[in-house]
Amino acid sequence: MQDMRGAAEAEILPRFLGVTAEGIRTKTAPDDLVTDADLGAERRLTEALSARFPEALIVGEEAVSADPAILPRLGQADLAVIIDPVDGTWNFAHGLPLFGMIVAIVSGGEIVAGLIHYPVTGDFLAARKGAGAWHIARDGTETRLSVAAPAPVEEMHGLVPLHMFPIEEQPVHAQRLLHFARTTTWRCSAYEYRAVASGAMSFALNAELKPWDHAAGVLIHREAGGYGALLTGEAYHPTMTRGRLLLAPDAASWEAIRQVFAEG
Repeated sequence: MQDMRGAAEAEILPRFLGVTAEGIRTKTAPDDLVTDADLGAERRLTEALSARFPEALIVGEEAVSADPAILPRLGQADLAVIIDPVDGTWNFAHGLPLFGMIVAIVSGGEIVAGLIHYPVTGDFLAARKGAGAWHIARDGTETRLSVAAPAPVEEMHGLVPLHMFPIEEQPVHAQRLLHFARTTTWRCSAYEYRAVASGAMSFALNAELKPWDHAAGVLIHREAGGYGALLTGEAYHPTMTRGRLLLAPDAASWEAIRQVFAEG
């Protein structure tokens, strides 16, 4: 946590609300952004975590963007640390405080620890395999996390990034969302995992699988009592780059939601 807080204080918070056009670049699409804060925070975290875990493969989002050959090595690494230096970069770059930092530790291909830091509020979500999931406030107070209670589909609130699905699928999914009480998206995995792990939202359906977005959050959600899997029923693994990941309060709720998205 100390490394993430230090990177946030040095590289992210000083640039928040001060982002200029010169400090923003695009990557794969006009709304897929990278800023000086992303690059500076990842560099600082990579240095700190490499010192803590000298034997680990470091898989940073921006490093993979520069060198895609890093990502396939994740499946062969005995120990790996996955870094998302600024999750929710679009929000960050446009002055919205819904962004976070994500770090996951993978040992032998299994997610064993996850941390999400929220620089603006100074708090964390944290989980270790088998030890539960916790909210850690700025002052160090720890509160155990629990997912939402199961409920009928029509009473569920969920997170679905409709804009990230192929354009030909969007009208179909838009109709399916009417089955639920409310759906939205916050353009930030860090906050969306916070919502489902704390019980604020019942479910989340993700259109893309990138390990820096999901590895830590999947563990936190699971340790908070939740159930997650791809819509195919396959268990999530941090090496996955394709598929639709659905998170729900339990297996029965997951199946009820899956059936909505499998209609037609």
